[in-house]
Amino acid sequence: MQTGLAFFPTEYAIPPAELAVSAEERGFESLWFSEHSHIPAARTSPWPGGDTLPDMYYDVMDPFVALAAAAAVTTRIRLATGICLIIQRDPIQTAKAVASLDRVSGGRVLFGIGAGWNAEEMANHGTAFDRRFKVMRERVEAMKAIWTEDEASYDGEFVRFERIIARPKPVQKPGPPIHVGGGFPGAAKRAIRYGDGFIPILGRAGADAASLVPEVRKLAEEAGRDPSEIEISSFGAPTEEAGLEHMAEAGVARAVFFVPSADRDTVLPLLDRYAKLSSPIR
Repeated sequence: MQTGLAFFPTEYAIPPAELAVSAEERGFESLWFSEHSHIPAARTSPWPGGDTLPDMYYDVMDPFVALAAAAAVTTRIRLATGICLIIQRDPIQTAKAVASLDRVSGGRVLFGIGAGWNAEEMANHGTAFDRRFKVMRERVEAMKAIWTEDEASYDGEFVRFERIIARPKPVQKPGPPIHVGGGFPGAAKRAIRYGDGFIPILGRAGADAASLVPEVRKLAEEAGRDPSEIEISSFGAPTEEAGLEHMAEAGVARAVFFVPSADRDTVLPLLDRYAKLSSPIR
């Protein structure tokens, strides 16, 4: 089982490039940067993580800019969006951003995506909350066409274009692995339909990645997918060895530790702790 780090890059936290170097030096496989374009001041949507929305949600940097900085100073660590809110992004421009990042990093991108929870935020981007999952599917399918076809076309309800030429193409073929975040079973089914991985968040709605492994494999088989093609990554890794070993034995592909949006004096000791904790299961 691989281990990674999930982080909200902000102006008051350890810089993305420094975090990336420190993570790579300690043997972490992947680094996941979150996304919110903004938080509406009049938000009424409940945050799934609790009653009070942390400041980092308001302050987070653009993930592709932060990941590009990380790419420039590393050579091995996988660079991931965790997650990219593609229901709030133009798919043609996002396809180029993902492909460009894959190029400058030498093919190290993991494309984590999700439909989001903040109805007011996505409404400001023109996406209706109750249509977000179809919007996400169409944008993923359109981006795949852009990555793989010399002259790409797509004709959907929310995404339409005809014979466009968009380069560069990603280093990874047919494109960076797509990991779908969200609850079970909905996000797992979406991952099986058009993705390569499923990301439950530990502790949300009772999510336990280890217990979900057989359920996801069953859904994959029923859909005609090879279960081995769908990686399961747990966002929120247990901070004790027994919990990590349990996930590894169950077949979880990746355990991702949450890292606070804090300064280096707070973050680096945590990285040392998580690296030591996870070394036996790598």
